[in-house]
Amino acid sequence: MNNNSAITKAIRLALLAGATGTAMTAPITMAAEGDEVERIVVTGSAIKRTDLEGALPVQVIDSEAISKSGVTNVPDLIQQLPAMQGFTTSSDSVGGGGGGVQTASIHDLGASYTLVLLNGRRLAPAGSGSTINLNSIPFAAIERVELLTDGASALYGSDAIAGVVNFILKKDFQGFDVSARYDMPEKSGGQSWNGSITAGLGELSIDGYNLMVSYTHESQEQLASNQRDFAKTGIIPFMNEGRELYFFNGSGNGIPGNARVTILDSEGNIVKDEDDNLLRRAFNPYFAQTGSCAPATSAIEEECWFDYTSTIEIIPEQQRDSVFTNAHFEINEDLSIFIEANWASTSMTSRIAPYPTGWFKLPSDSQLVADYIVPYLTDDELAAFQEGNLSTQARWRALPAGNRTTEWESQTLHFVTGLEGVLGNIDYSAAAFYSSNDSDQNYPTGWLLEDEFVDAVSSGNINVFVPADEFDASSQEALAKAIYSGNWDTTQVAVAGFDFKASMPVFELPAGEVYMATGFDWRTTSFDYSISDANRDELILFKSTSEEYDLERVNWGIFAEISIPVVDSFDVAASVRYDNIGEIDDNLNDGVKGVDQSDITYKISGRYQATEDLLVRASYGTGFKAPSMLEIARPRDEFGVTGGNYECPFSSADALAQYCLSGKSQYPVYLQGNEQLKPETSAQATVGFVYAPSQEFSVTVDYWKVQMEDQVASLTEAQIFADAELYRELFTTKTNSGTGEEELAILMSQVNVGESNYSGIDWSTSLTNELSFGTLVTAFSGTYMIESEYTKPGTDEWVSSMGRFGDNNSVTFRVISQLSSTLVMDAFSHTLRASYKSGYRDQFQSKDGCAVTEVDAFGDCVDVQLSIPSYTTWDYQTKYFITDDLAMTFGVNNLFDATPSLSLRSGGAGHQVGYDPRYTDSFGRTYYLQADYSF
Repeated sequence: MNNNSAITKAIRLALLAGATGTAMTAPITMAAEGDEVERIVVTGSAIKRTDLEGALPVQVIDSEAISKSGVTNVPDLIQQLPAMQGFTTSSDSVGGGGGGVQTASIHDLGASYTLVLLNGRRLAPAGSGSTINLNSIPFAAIERVELLTDGASALYGSDAIAGVVNFILKKDFQGFDVSARYDMPEKSGGQSWNGSITAGLGELSIDGYNLMVSYTHESQEQLASNQRDFAKTGIIPFMNEGRELYFFNGSGNGIPGNARVTILDSEGNIVKDEDDNLLRRAFNPYFAQTGSCAPATSAIEEECWFDYTSTIEIIPEQQRDSVFTNAHFEINEDLSIFIEANWASTSMTSRIAPYPTGWFKLPSDSQLVADYIVPYLTDDELAAFQEGNLSTQARWRALPAGNRTTEWESQTLHFVTGLEGVLGNIDYSAAAFYSSNDSDQNYPTGWLLEDEFVDAVSSGNINVFVPADEFDASSQEALAKAIYSGNWDTTQVAVAGFDFKASMPVFELPAGEVYMATGFDWRTTSFDYSISDANRDELILFKSTSEEYDLERVNWGIFAEISIPVVDSFDVAASVRYDNIGEIDDNLNDGVKGVDQSDITYKISGRYQATEDLLVRASYGTGFKAPSMLEIARPRDEFGVTGGNYECPFSSADALAQYCLSGKSQYPVYLQGNEQLKPETSAQATVGFVYAPSQEFSVTVDYWKVQMEDQVASLTEAQIFADAELYRELFTTKTNSGTGEEELAILMSQVNVGESNYSGIDWSTSLTNELSFGTLVTAFSGTYMIESEYTKPGTDEWVSSMGRFGDNNSVTFRVISQLSSTLVMDAFSHTLRASYKSGYRDQFQSKDGCAVTEVDAFGDCVDVQLSIPSYTTWDYQTKYFITDDLAMTFGVNNLFDATPSLSLRSGGAGHQVGYDPRYTDSFGRTYYLQADYSF
């Protein structure tokens, strides 16, 4: 028999500590002893039990905590949790690899290792794997979020190595809730507003049915770089260790444009001098004529380089709409059926610097050549020109065409229907589901049509050699005809399947009943990628066509779980699962990629009640992750250009050197699948304790460790260029359609990198004080990272981003924590919260790379690595209940207007320069006002 005065008390308190595992979370009200409690399923277990029996490392963020969080959408809610690191933010979509997606990532293992569920079931991913776009989750319909910070492959299958985020939506809701909010940063730009309405009809226990519908809308205005001092330029003078230094992050695609001339022999080959150097020179005609560069450009040797950072938008514009509806019907006391549907439409619009044309050929008889190039040729170049042996080219920044604008429009649908009930002493549920995610990538404006642009420049109708303010009406008219607007590609993902699970007592031991659960699931996932006619016909300047594909794969798994009370103070649980991940069918290209992959995973956990107040828990398990369909079967596909500028990594004697661009340049990038990828496997363990001597005070501490083998990763562009000989197979060439010349390019393909280790400590404390004027609840939680390292691809060398900007273009923060206090007094509730990230070592800039120079751009190149200090933001909120049904909330996020520190990073995130938008607040001090009405 269970000792209700000891064991269940401690387990109640364990749940309380789990519920206060984040500084945002409100305590759970405990049931009085002897009260009847409902049997539920907790994330991380399939056994249906009373809520007093679970002691998993699960953090619960309930609706009250969500309302105090100061956020208005799911990405912001999840990404501010201390246990989250390594996720994709909206800023990653500003010229980076975000693709309009925002994700969750537990303990910096990555989004693909964090399983996101909606009411315990999988959603259609944003790609071909398991990564979920959090924008598709209906914010207003959330009842609570359960965050399992322990691996769960033995229950949920592949992709749950880091843990699980389970969004539990409202059920059996009656009445109406209406909410509206407006956010306004103190500085210009970045305003947002949102509204929601939720309605429910019928009470299950009385009427035998419940119908609910919830609608949410959010609108986020873009934030431009020139609206924030820390982001307005990529040309930054600064002081370091008593030195006047200069960080230059510009582009050779400038306005007025730069010119390049190359001396050729009679057969069209580039001539070399006696030192084996190419007889090629780049210069800026405007600089040669006036002796200075135009505004927003800087002289680099004979060229003028453009400060592209000044033109970007650092936070993209966003629109979100979602509708969630569910219906529950009780057929009888033992059987009910349910239907759930969630539809979401999201739009993210990213505006980056105007189009960089790269080098394109100018006809030697062009008037632009005669007016702007010939007058500044050397004697040797002029002689070659007169003999017809001089190649003339230009590169330009299409500032008059406006920003390159990319719009990601996504439509998601999630539909589930099923039944749940009791048959004898067996609790069971069965459901069929369909989930889809359709995403369009559109180019509304700013992208240049190749033929129209080259023809207009060649004929002199567009003058690329004058400043922006001298760009005349006729050139503007010709340019307008060369701007593309329309769809570029479409991705359609669909997941369909069914699942069944049952939980039951199997026999009784002296310490209590032994419970068992079993179940299976089957799903098929399709990933269809199609392109527009403009993409297929390569209409946009220098963009190659993408290869279409239609991939499909079938997965299925079966599991069993058992919970055994060994003695009154000690119980254990074990689970085992078999998964089969099918081969990949490419229905469009009539091929099969990869092979069937399967694995058996298990997990064992134990819980020891040391005293009435102290609970000790531990677990050990295995996990695995199958490579995604794209990681295996993706055809070679163009992926823009490198984020950084690189010198040629090969000596002049190397055959690949002839394909290098002049000076420091951006190089084309390709993506490609790898059919040789193996599944990733893991072993993970946790051990921790919960100390809860009363309802007013609790402490929970959990040590966790994850070890992975055959981890799949992609080399960064910096790693590839830094060791070109080791990664020589990742270099290829791409034909520049503007010049007809072959140019060096890199291939970024996923590989099994070897081993990786991650470990750390999660902690949380909660203290309630009853004061004469109100109740004060204080919570402190965080994560301390001990290990975060992996072997560098192709080597046995261990690398890490712990406390530093690493080779993977990101930072693993040693400590992330939150401290919050809420004072409730009469009709008022006041909350103050501090969010902290520890400091780190910034990206190392070497003098060989010459990104930093002394005094100005012409100074000597230097080595420099900044120390980024810790970053803390304070948020304040006050809520006033005017009546029982009407509440007003006023809040200030980033109360003390903490601004980002200078960062010299050139990799990671998007095109932002001078700071890292992933780890800081770009908006600054922001005020908000919210009204909530229930009736």
